[in-house]
Amino acid sequence: MACAYISLGSNLVDDAGTEPATQLDHAIDSLSLHPDITVVATSHRYKTRAIGPGLQPDYINAAVKLDTLLNPLSLLDCLQGIERAQGRVRTIRWGARTLDLDILLYDLQVIDTERLTVPHPRMCERAFVLAPLVDLGANISLPSGENLLSLLANCSDQGIVKL
Repeated sequence: MACAYISLGSNLVDDAGTEPATQLDHAIDSLSLHPDITVVATSHRYKTRAIGPGLQPDYINAAVKLDTLLNPLSLLDCLQGIERAQGRVRTIRWGARTLDLDILLYDLQVIDTERLTVPHPRMCERAFVLAPLVDLGANISLPSGENLLSLLANCSDQGIVKL
């Protein structure tokens, strides 16, 4: 069984009128229903300013800790399937989206393939990723040994608000 940390984010209402916070709830429910995934813990929710092109609504962000029997690429496939099921359309990089699910950490593995990079390449500079992760455990470290709590302390809060 592997331990994985996943970030969740949403800043768009879907075609059915589902708000971003509910998008996160639905994604967590989908993860919980997968036979090879156990959701161990869920962080607080955070409201954050959008990073990306154009004027976008604020995001709702969170993180979950999973135990999983899925290998990293199978987990990525699962996450992308959940995104598609919830109306995610990939058109503009860093554009607004109904749901964004990213593998942040997978055990203490370092993965660098065409499809997947773990640890997530920009997580250490993003308070909206680090704060929810620290909610899940102040002692979580990167494979390099760097502690997430100290990384968060050295990262500007970037306007995040705990909900």
